[in-house]
Amino acid sequence: MASTQEVTGESDKAIEVVLTFIQALNNEDFQTVRDCLSDDMVFNGVLGHREGADQYVKDMKQMKFKYNIQKKFVADNDVCLLYDIDMSGKTIFTCGWYQVQDNKIKSLKVIFDPRPLLEQK
Repeated sequence: MASTQEVTGESDKAIEVVLTFIQALNNEDFQTVRDCLSDDMVFNGVLGHREGADQYVKDMKQMKFKYNIQKKFVADNDVCLLYDIDMSGKTIFTCGWYQVQDNKIKSLKVIFDPRPLLEQK
């Protein structure tokens, strides 16, 4: 069983990776975004599924979301962020669950209410 100090160390590294990732997305620094991701990372979201870091970064370059973190939760290598994301001019409250392995984001699951994005204009 890991000591509290070891768990805290893992948690510190995991949150550092995830916050670096979010800051890089906000700054459109896609090289740093890519550096934070495991090559075989998996993304699961309300509107789709992606496998592989390169495909995920390609998609994010087009979307150019902006993140405003409201709350952070960390346990070992799991990081959960509650944030507002600017998507297509709409602010969407979202929950993201990041799993970090070897100091890289291995998986990301996001949940949000997509109805504002799907509404007809």
